[in-house]
Amino acid sequence: MSRQLNRCFTSSTVFTWVLFVMALIASYLSFQSILDTSSRYLAASWGGIQWEAQVRRSAQIRRTGGAAVLVTGAAGFVGSHVSLALNKRGDGVVGLDNFNAYYDPSLKRARAALLAQRGVFVVAGDVNDDRLLGKLFDVVPFTHVMHLAAQAGVRYAMENPSSYVQSNVAGLVAMLEACKSANPQPAVVWASSSSVYGLNEKVPFSETDQTDRPASLYAATKKAGEEIAHSYNHIYGLSITGLRFFTVYGPWGRPDMAYFSFTRSILQGKPITSTGSGGRKRGAAPYRIYNLGNTRPVTVPALVEILERHLGRKAKKNIVEMPGNGDVPFTHANISSAQLDFGYKPSTDLETGLWKFVRWYLSYYGYQRGGIYPNFTLLLLLPSSSLRCFSWDSLGSKGPALLYSLSLSFSLSLPLPLFLSLRSESREDCRQRMESRHLRRLLFWLCP
Repeated sequence: MSRQLNRCFTSSTVFTWVLFVMALIASYLSFQSILDTSSRYLAASWGGIQWEAQVRRSAQIRRTGGAAVLVTGAAGFVGSHVSLALNKRGDGVVGLDNFNAYYDPSLKRARAALLAQRGVFVVAGDVNDDRLLGKLFDVVPFTHVMHLAAQAGVRYAMENPSSYVQSNVAGLVAMLEACKSANPQPAVVWASSSSVYGLNEKVPFSETDQTDRPASLYAATKKAGEEIAHSYNHIYGLSITGLRFFTVYGPWGRPDMAYFSFTRSILQGKPITSTGSGGRKRGAAPYRIYNLGNTRPVTVPALVEILERHLGRKAKKNIVEMPGNGDVPFTHANISSAQLDFGYKPSTDLETGLWKFVRWYLSYYGYQRGGIYPNFTLLLLLPSSSLRCFSWDSLGSKGPALLYSLSLSFSLSLPLPLFLSLRSESREDCRQRMESRHLRRLLFWLCP
């Protein structure tokens, strides 16, 4: 009897220990799973605690009545400028960009770094990622979305057509899906394109013109985007405004644009090839389309001539017939609707705009360090003996034009009261030396 009891006791003890060991193993595995999940959460490229803190901090509104704006394509040319402008105004801004390799990603990274210096966080991710979009709208109740992410370029569509459908059509649908499900429902502003006017011959192009003759796949995807946006406005009450951008240019521009490649070719002495010329909506939500551009078309030769003046170099030119690659022969914006509705008025002329671009280009790509232009001060003594000083930067777009004119005068052996000093002296020393001279004629003094 005692032997049976002892055997029973031994069996129950073993069984208890087995259960205890199994419980320990289960607890360990469960704890390890929690640690792994937490580790992945903290180290995730998006969705971690630190990531959420960055998003919230970047979206913080700093002005009364300001907006919390999600800017897609924020590391792009237009997107980076829009993000900077909104941030400067005191709005909260969160960027989203996939940093694709359509053109040099290092330029996009540099733009994102510039935004980071201003406190704007750019999330590295794709607009087609539904989970990412959902997470962003969970973390921040965005009042507005500036949807600028897109596959740009007309000619590249002949090489990689699927990228245009994936980004310009599927990406737009993904964003509109996220917006229509969000609460509050954000107002959407998105980038269409003047390319939708396609083969229209009537100029200037107006928002009421027909856009059923696209000349490229890029234009077709942007036209499809307008129709998709209209349906989301009609069905879900999304407030949507489409902007038909005409040619956009300036500092931090896209390398595939003509003014960019022309500048590079002129500096490198290569020939230029060109053709000869907030909240859930109640009631109806607005749906609008606006042209954004200038009202004075510019020919390619005129563009090249301005770049030549700013760079102080002549371009090598190859004139060819216009290829059938989707480009349109001309473009001309009617901006009367934008002027009437929100006072849009282009304020930068092409000469000044290209001068700003050239200054940025030379600085970003290191040409100034190589001495394209000397770092000098310009002193001008007028016949009235009044002395005026100008730094090179203060001359703006007139500086290169002045040097161009002077070099032309020298090449024609025209009499010109010009004195060049190669001495290494300060601006103040240069001023004192000038004041010691009683010249009664127009005199230019260049101090390195």
